[in-house]
Amino acid sequence: MPATPELALSVQAGEGGPPCPVARARLRRWVLRALERDARLVVRFVGTREARALNREYRGRDYATNVLTFAYDAPSGGASSRAGGPIVADIVICLPVLERESRRQRKPLDHHLAHLVIHGVLHAQGWEHEDDAQAAAMESRETALLRGLRIPDPYAPARRGFGPPREFGYPEATRTNR
Repeated sequence: MPATPELALSVQAGEGGPPCPVARARLRRWVLRALERDARLVVRFVGTREARALNREYRGRDYATNVLTFAYDAPSGGASSRAGGPIVADIVICLPVLERESRRQRKPLDHHLAHLVIHGVLHAQGWEHEDDAQAAAMESRETALLRGLRIPDPYAPARRGFGPPREFGYPEATRTNR
């Protein structure tokens, strides 16, 4: 079994933003679960205003999204495709959006948060979902990691043709409008 990656983790609350809704040790466990090599990560919990401003400035989309990952010198195709130093990234989670989605999708807040943390960590390592093949690979990886935490497949309702949207970051998106 490979050694556990080293992790330097900073947890922040944005200006006027909400604090982390779970224990730091639990958040760290989720991050480590998805981590493929050493990393220096910031997980920042923000309110709607900051999430919207960041999404508008960096993605050109004028709404608050659930998770944004800012990977510095990110690899493409997953961390195993790039050798070198530690992964360095900021993962920004908008707690009001997360809470709204959890209620709408009828899932526990901590399950949805674990999913978004894992999703953000995978993005920090170069995983993407820009086309169907990438999305399928990333969803499969997320589902496997979540299963190890005893969290149900978050994509199962969408695979059955109903339930929450599959795409992250779009209020009412489906896979077809990437």
